[in-house]
Order: sequence, then C-alpha cells, then structure tokens
Amino acid sequence: MKPIRVLIVDDHALVRQGLRKVLELEPGIRVVGEVGDGEAAIAQARRLQPDIVLMDLNMPGTNGVEATRVIKKELPRTKVIALTVDEDDQIFEAIRAGVAAYILKDVEADELIKAIVNVHEGKSVVHPKVTAKLMGEFNRLSAVAADETAVNRLTEREREVLVCLARGASNLDIARMLFISEKTVKNHITSILRKLNVKDRTQAAIYAIKYKLVDL
Repeated sequence: MKPIRVLIVDDHALVRQGLRKVLELEPGIRVVGEVGDGEAAIAQARRLQPDIVLMDLNMPGTNGVEATRVIKKELPRTKVIALTVDEDDQIFEAIRAGVAAYILKDVEADELIKAIVNVHEGKSVVHPKVTAKLMGEFNRLSAVAADETAVNRLTEREREVLVCLARGASNLDIARMLFISEKTVKNHITSILRKLNVKDRTQAAIYAIKYKLVDL
C-alpha cells in the first residue's frame, strides 16, 4: 500500500519540526514537504500534489483558509486538515473553503495519525472540543438553509446514510453497513447534499449533529 503523502503548513518552525518528527515515525505516512505560509503552501501543493495537507489556519499574508480555498479548487483530490485552536474564529470560513477535518494543535500523536488515516479514507473528523464552536458558526451560515423541515425531505434510506456519514463512516463503510453498493451510497449522498442545501459531507454531518439526528 502506498504511504499517505503529507504536506505540513505552519508559520512556526518548531511546530513544523514537531509534526514532521511525529509523522515520520509512522510507516504508512510520508512527509513530502513543509512550508511556513499560505503562498508557499499553494505552490508546493501544486508541485507535490499531496494526499493530505496539514494546514495552520492563522498565518500572516495568505492565511490557511485562503490557501485551502485555492488548493481545493485546483486539487480537489487533496484533502486539507485544519490545525486549529479552541478559540479560532476562522473555523466557519474553513468549512466553506473545503477543509475536511479540524484538529487541535495540542492533539495527541496517535489521534493525529488516526485523523490523517481516516480523512485519507474519506471519513469526517471533527475534534470534540471544536464541535461546539462549529455549531455556533453553523447558525450563521447564511448560504445554508439549515432548518428542520429540510430533514423531512430525506427518505428513510437517506437518513440512514446521513447518520452513518455523521459518525465518520466512509462511503465503503456505509455500503457495507447498509448492504448496498458504494455507487448507491454516492448517489444517496448527492441527494442528501441537494435536499439539505449544503456544500459537502462535512456540512451534512454538522447538520445531522445540530438537529440531533445522531449522537456522537
């Protein structure tokens, strides 16, 4: 199996060095580069086309949110994990930019490794301490018509898929749990996103949590 190729982005050299040391101990992960600002992140992502970008949100100049927006537009297969802190006010904007996961900078090494693997497999990862912040920001997401009546537009099967998705299951996991094909799962998710008027599976997962369709 090919190693997961990771690009580290943080404006603090010590943080980058620490992350590199942790990740290089994991045989299934390969650090392909590290940079200290958003512009360099975009340039290196274009050149290296990593599987995962560990992105600090708060950086001078082009910040992590802006860099994520460009990277996701040009390299949709590359997944971005936000490195954040409890009080970070940019998480909401990061959702709209396309961040796939939210990890606190003080996370334990094994949790970080697990998050990288899960995101690479297509699962959603949101640190429990970040969830409350996301809920508050989600209330202000004007682009999303988040109301309980939208749930009524989902079929029973779509609700089942949404619950699995909110619990972090990948498309393959959902297919196995519900005894349907992975293609059918993808079709259900497309329908769910359309009916809930949300952009991606992360927003759909937040919607499910907000309206108590699932307990994490």
